[in-house]
Amino acid sequence: MPHVRLAALSPVVAALFLSACMGAPSVPTVVASPPPSVIHAQLLDDVRILAADDMQGRDTGAPGGEMARNYIVGRLDSLGVVAPPMGRLQPWEMQGRTRAGPKTFNGVNIIGLIPGTRVTDRYIVVTAHYDHVGVNAEGQVFNGADDNASGVATMLALAAALKRQAPEHSVLIVALDGEERGLLGAKHFVEAPPVPLASIAMNLNFDMTARAETDGKLWVTGTYQNPAFRPILEALPANGAVALAFGKDTPQDTGEDNWVESSDHAAFYKAQVPFLYLGVNYHPDYHRPSDDFERITPSVFISATELSIASFRALDSGLDR
Repeated sequence: MPHVRLAALSPVVAALFLSACMGAPSVPTVVASPPPSVIHAQLLDDVRILAADDMQGRDTGAPGGEMARNYIVGRLDSLGVVAPPMGRLQPWEMQGRTRAGPKTFNGVNIIGLIPGTRVTDRYIVVTAHYDHVGVNAEGQVFNGADDNASGVATMLALAAALKRQAPEHSVLIVALDGEERGLLGAKHFVEAPPVPLASIAMNLNFDMTARAETDGKLWVTGTYQNPAFRPILEALPANGAVALAFGKDTPQDTGEDNWVESSDHAAFYKAQVPFLYLGVNYHPDYHRPSDDFERITPSVFISATELSIASFRALDSGLDR
């Protein structure tokens, strides 16, 4: 091989030349991301499948809940999201609420792990509940497309994005069971977490992310309790017709307008784990049999999901600096 003066070469060419001399490949392997159309199609497919009639409203402990669980496990497996050391499934037995009174439920949380690159021993726990209220006495199926097939689909889209570009913090992807019966799966998770609670940097909870057309907002609840999070997210621009809005978490927000304890993030809040809740405002199909996939406007849901992923990236980058 002839002698080459590296000083005469540009830094990039010199690096490639040295790499070739050492027997290393000169061109790094680049994994191409799927086109947006494919990503968006999968997002909509996830909601459509989880909110189908054959899922029977995904009630905790019911056959439809098991079908939904099997689907989510399959999606995590296909994405290459590994299980934590404790395993993919976290079964539990707890007393929950029904219209007829208290009842013992057997539920199962689903957990995936995506290792971080910068803060490997600190975890962002991303949650979305996959259960809904099932079938009523008249045989009406409550499909829960927005509540909360949408949040699960958004979480799966985030998991796919994190497999394409790894997060800075380690991430636990958690599909929780039993939310509709009293936040049961979330309560069990914080009582028996797969990692020490002290190592959890925050909980980011997705519940109802599809129907932002009500007011054009994806609401962020929890910055009143965790004010350091707000400046991290305030700079994010709107995505299409959907923008972030902050609130529903102050002492002045009362009744249904206060969402601090309205979903699974409440279990983390009570365990003194920092949290944020991302979700849309109430709409006429909330907790009705009409909460079907066909009521979702795809472009609005896609914008809300992309904004949710951008929110995660900002938090992941901004925390523990």
